[in-house]
Amino acid sequence: MSAVVPLKPLGKEDIRKLELALIFGTLFRKDVIEKIKDAHDRLTWLDSLVVAAGALARERAGYTVMKIAEELGRSEATIRNHLQGKTEAGKLVRETYDELLRNKGMFEVPSIEELLGGDTSVSRIEELQREIEELENYKRELEAKLKEYENHLKELSSKLSRVRETLSSLLEEL
Repeated sequence: MSAVVPLKPLGKEDIRKLELALIFGTLFRKDVIEKIKDAHDRLTWLDSLVVAAGALARERAGYTVMKIAEELGRSEATIRNHLQGKTEAGKLVRETYDELLRNKGMFEVPSIEELLGGDTSVSRIEELQREIEELENYKRELEAKLKEYENHLKELSSKLSRVRETLSSLLEEL
């Protein structure tokens, strides 16, 4: 299956398309599949890859580093490192983007046989299903942490508002 991906996104939908093409295009590379197999901390490595892809897609849409960092929930330094290719994930995603440029935005999704190198055995498929479950669990954990941080932020914001009100009333009394 193939699709044309916007190389200079103009809106959220285009950003999402480019981001997904960068993620999948990078993940489906044979060298990356091998790196993932050998990675000690696979989930952290994959998370970096996803953040690097999101950062590059947003940069191509003209977002500032500060806005990218805010949207992706990472520090500006982390975003800069990915965008400048100082991280392995940043380098790999940039290579994928360059490949998309060479192909004029054409993105080809490889078949299962190509991805598995012809190994479609039940044990390999089960292994991949376990990996997918691990990733889904990790995603749920991240979403729960994000929700927790959002709630904490709301609580802090509320406390800050009360402190401001108290300060205002104290200043009025003076």
